[in-house]
Amino acid sequence: MFNSTVSGVQVLGKVAGKQAEILTPEALSFVAKLHRLFNPTRKQLLLAREERYRALQAGASLDFLPETAHIRNDLTWRAARPAPGLVDRRVEITGPVDRKMVINALNSGARTFMADFEDSSAPTWFNVVDGQVNMRDAVRRTISFANAQGKEYKLRTDGKVATLIVRPRGWHMEEAHVLIDGERCSASIFDFALYFFHNAKASLAAGFGPYFYLPKMEHYLEARLWNDVFNVAQDELAVPRGTIRGTVLIETIVAAFQMDEIIYELRDHSSGLNCGRWDYIFSVIKKFRHDPRYILPDRSAVTMAAPFMDAYVRLLIKTCHLRGVHAMGGMAAQIPIKNDPKANQAAIDKVRADKRREVLAGHDGTWVAHPALVTIALEEFDKNMPSPNQFHVRREDVAVTASDLLNTNVVGGKVTEAGLRDNISVGLIYMANWLNGSGCVPIHNLMEDAATAEISRSQLYQWVRHGARTADGTVITPEYTAKILKEEAAKLPRKNYPTLDLAVKFLGSQMTGNRYDDFLTTLCYNSIVKTEDSAKL
Repeated sequence: MFNSTVSGVQVLGKVAGKQAEILTPEALSFVAKLHRLFNPTRKQLLLAREERYRALQAGASLDFLPETAHIRNDLTWRAARPAPGLVDRRVEITGPVDRKMVINALNSGARTFMADFEDSSAPTWFNVVDGQVNMRDAVRRTISFANAQGKEYKLRTDGKVATLIVRPRGWHMEEAHVLIDGERCSASIFDFALYFFHNAKASLAAGFGPYFYLPKMEHYLEARLWNDVFNVAQDELAVPRGTIRGTVLIETIVAAFQMDEIIYELRDHSSGLNCGRWDYIFSVIKKFRHDPRYILPDRSAVTMAAPFMDAYVRLLIKTCHLRGVHAMGGMAAQIPIKNDPKANQAAIDKVRADKRREVLAGHDGTWVAHPALVTIALEEFDKNMPSPNQFHVRREDVAVTASDLLNTNVVGGKVTEAGLRDNISVGLIYMANWLNGSGCVPIHNLMEDAATAEISRSQLYQWVRHGARTADGTVITPEYTAKILKEEAAKLPRKNYPTLDLAVKFLGSQMTGNRYDDFLTTLCYNSIVKTEDSAKL
């Protein structure tokens, strides 16, 4: 039983070994203070999301906000200057907070590493708290690991370790293993507060600082909430305001209409915006799932050339560079393919083309999911971006309208049975792995995380809800998808997928055209919650 002395705080998860060094009374008091101050606002903002969706259902559309036009139209304000370690971000590698993966990512040759508590991590209690142990050791450059075969992993010593950026979970998530005054702790605050408490000053001493990626936001007021959290956190630990940096992932269609406003709210702490492309596609389906005009074709057909994706990229680059911050590109999902040189070369070529497109468009950096792809991305950015960034590429030629951002007409795209099967296969395999504690899963030669699996889940709902037809004329019905779900499940060996039945249940619940959960992670989360008898702290 884990015991401490913090009033009103209960830790319900098992705490083992070095995890107790993270969950100290002082750290938990810091978490509790931020939660008590800001959780009421968080819950109000989540209710506002629901109200906006109900308005869309009733026939409203999305547009740039008239009440914030003065922020967009004022061309004189700028955000914070790039902080140490964030001036040149030409290649960023991302991945979960597993100890070996953290070491490999920091050693990869990428300029920065986004350690992910969100979409590429399944938030089991062990993963979340052990990830904080790994972050602490990474900041102090003491992290090491030895596998079962005795192979040792240590940080490189040539001074080229990547700058660490941490992505906490989104505002919609809660941490069930920690109760504060009887309610679940905000997962965003829990992840942020523990990292900041233990590492803010140590990261500054190491030559960088407490840097974050901020996910899943839908409104500039959600960015204001993060800014308020940052200010209070800095004041509490006597860290100067403006030390924190946050890069916001523009990965919801609602946020795309508020890029200026989001940077403005975080302007003393902003380090730019990122094109979170996969979540962005998911968000478009999700927000317009009631409207048959927004049916998208097979996931593979929705590329960055789609009108709504191209418009969003151009607007993001223009907005960021006007405000003096980084416009980061997105993730290519391809990974190296072993034992098939031809297929591997095709994957590498796709990554290279994607990174070339980004740097020529004006992006200041890009994401990769695998260390072997760092060199490919670096080659394209080094060739086409001799300066540390491209803030000078102002893209004054860009004029993006609301209709541009909402133009989902994918030329030549079709719904096919192969695409339907792929969505079911990906959704099923990903959910089964997530329920077993893995949030970053290679499937069909692509690296899948929660964002890409969300596209699969949401398309299944959308196609069934509206009776979409495949290219050969078959109507997609609940019965049709249930049949394919059964067939795809039968292909998976149960010894490799111990949570398969639960994954079938959860995915099946989203394929009737009726029930649709806001997030895959919230749909499945309670199934990975494992509490001991609660201990009052």
